[in-house]
Amino acid sequence: MQLRYNFRLYPTPGQRESLARAFGCARVVFNDGLRARQIAREQGLPYLSDGDLSKRVITEAKKTTERSWLSEVSAVVLQQALADLNTAFRNFFASITGKRKGPKVAPPRFRSRKANRQAIRFTKNARFSITTGGKLRLPKIGDVDIRWSRSLPADPSSVTVIKDAAGRYFASFVVETADAPLPEAASEVGIDLGLTHFAVTSDGRKVDNPRFLRRAERRLRKAQQDLSRKANGSNNRKKAVVKVAKAHAKVADARRDWAHKLSTQIIRENQAVYVENLAVSGLGRTRLAKSVHDAGWSQFVTMLEYKAARHGRHFAKIDRWFPSSKLCSACGALAESMPLNVRSWECPCGAVHDRDVNAAKNILAAGRAERLNACGGTVRPAA
Repeated sequence: MQLRYNFRLYPTPGQRESLARAFGCARVVFNDGLRARQIAREQGLPYLSDGDLSKRVITEAKKTTERSWLSEVSAVVLQQALADLNTAFRNFFASITGKRKGPKVAPPRFRSRKANRQAIRFTKNARFSITTGGKLRLPKIGDVDIRWSRSLPADPSSVTVIKDAAGRYFASFVVETADAPLPEAASEVGIDLGLTHFAVTSDGRKVDNPRFLRRAERRLRKAQQDLSRKANGSNNRKKAVVKVAKAHAKVADARRDWAHKLSTQIIRENQAVYVENLAVSGLGRTRLAKSVHDAGWSQFVTMLEYKAARHGRHFAKIDRWFPSSKLCSACGALAESMPLNVRSWECPCGAVHDRDVNAAKNILAAGRAERLNACGGTVRPAA
């Protein structure tokens, strides 16, 4: 399994200038390649192959006076920028022809130098390395100071240098890791995700929603108001933009760290994990959009999925149309309706249910049933 390990970088002022030059060269090559293919399409010419495009926008462009400065950065950075463009085109073609499942993919767009995120990628061909002093050696940039929060499990196949909107630099290593199975656990769990409580498990545990964005709204509002008062193009406005970006980055970092800790705990304690396949993109267009995005359900479920695959746990998603809230977990009776304001209800069989705990129990039962069916068990579980 391939995993990413991110570490903070602290380049010197001279190295920041070199990185800015590399970011700009990679962006120019990407935009030149996209423009060349658009012109060829408008003129009715054949589609430019990857090799022809590389020869035109990199090899031949370096010989011209307008693009001679492309030689100042590593050639691997330019080739990887073009590889990203080729991947974007392949995904777009696969989407419009129906070979790619899921939402439709838009055609690639031009990259802007004002984008909040800049990135370049070095592969093994670039001969990047980690020095004996613990620094990251990048070609034509130098030895960059890096903060190692943990050791890499294997030699990385590539490293991506990222500059985010807050002006921070990161090194993202791609490492091929072996599976690390955990000791087998006896328990299985179903998880119902929500807004009042972030997660409710089938054993009755309720995890409060941390609401990182809501708690930071006052600070974010003040930073955004300061930004709106700055004149366009001024240095004070640039400083205010960074201040807003840092405030948002702090919220995102706290949410990610919290989701990592919770998902790791759940995977360690349970042999099988079942969650509901929520339509987050649809819920993000409702009046609850801010709360839905603040919860970060998709990020949390993704963490559960890859951690389960790595540690030998079973993970499955239940159909989003499964009536987990309206179904009695004791007798299987289905209620006609269940408004959101109903937090507890009594079934005609006499069982009294907490809405979220009952839904988590039904998710667990449905996940077990699907797993048994896949393994040749009974088609429908007993009542």
